[in-house]
Amino acid sequence: MIYSFSTARVVFGIGSRAGVATHASHMGRRCLLVTGSRPERYDWLLEDLKAVMDDVLCVAVGGEPETGFISAQAESARRARCDVVVAVGGGSVIDAGKALAALAANTGDLFDYLEVVGRGAPLEHEPLPMVAVPTTAGTGSEVTANAVLLSPAHGVKASLRASDLIPTLAVVDPELAVSLPPAQTAASGMDALTQLMECFVSHAASPLTDPLCRDGLTRAARSLRVAVQDGANMRARSDMALASLFSGMALANAKLGAVHGFAAPLGGMLGAAHGEICAALLPHVMEANIRVLRHVAPEHPALARYDEVGRLLTGTQDARAEDGLEFVRALCSELGIRGLGALGLTGEVMEEAVEKAARASSMHGNPIVLDKGELLAILRRAMDSGSSTQ
Repeated sequence: MIYSFSTARVVFGIGSRAGVATHASHMGRRCLLVTGSRPERYDWLLEDLKAVMDDVLCVAVGGEPETGFISAQAESARRARCDVVVAVGGGSVIDAGKALAALAANTGDLFDYLEVVGRGAPLEHEPLPMVAVPTTAGTGSEVTANAVLLSPAHGVKASLRASDLIPTLAVVDPELAVSLPPAQTAASGMDALTQLMECFVSHAASPLTDPLCRDGLTRAARSLRVAVQDGANMRARSDMALASLFSGMALANAKLGAVHGFAAPLGGMLGAAHGEICAALLPHVMEANIRVLRHVAPEHPALARYDEVGRLLTGTQDARAEDGLEFVRALCSELGIRGLGALGLTGEVMEEAVEKAARASSMHGNPIVLDKGELLAILRRAMDSGSSTQ
């Protein structure tokens, strides 16, 4: 077998955010600063950048980055002659930064490059150099090779995808997540847990990604509850920042599975947060995968991997796949994870969701093919389960 592994240069640690502007100044002189909807939270970074840059253009991203917004902001970045991007925020902000870094250097229409709803053509030119600074612990977007965008016209989320989209540098400071509310900490943390697990049982898992998944699953299992209950606990925040980082490294070099196969179309259809959708789906996808594997392919290596997931999550050496499933169910209950019904899913759109999910690239990484009946059953269970409120 031949394996490959790509990732960003990473600077990790409490206080590492202080060096962001200096790092960026080594990559360019005219900066595009991408933040969330409250850019004033990052005035410290803007002042640092102004001290070392010739010019700084600021873009605030409110909610999910939409195709029209990204196209317009990319044109503004080209007019301002930006030559480096700094994105500070959650996964959506960093995805917006990656998309803008790509489109500022490539003048084709966004839909020329977008998967699923576009042509999926390769980029003609390398994206602008980029520094990614995550403020949540979940998506691992700071080291992934895609940027997820919402296309309102198609009612779906789709990706720009290229190895060059991996940011040049990821500065991961766990302290930036201290102010994240419990509900967002829970949802983003469940996204990291899902990514680690899906990469680990995927048919594309490799000896290069397995250690990241094992370590990340262990950290998430011991620290997600703590980070939700006590956001100032820096050991828990550091564990979750590493779990998220490792999940991003893994998915950039392996594949995901049915949870994320569903998450892309459901995110576009429901307008719900990605992490919440993943959390609502995870135990039901785990149950379906384990059951179908035991029935159809009892010698499948993914079953042994699910057994190992059980041991990693519970810390019990004789744990099996079903023990890992029970751990995840209990975790979702304790964290107040809502079902898909509470997030807006109705029976009328289930068939459409299944059809869209079947075409999603992530679905092809699932360890076994789930037929339409199984996929519909997963949605029904995920719709009815969970807390009605959070």
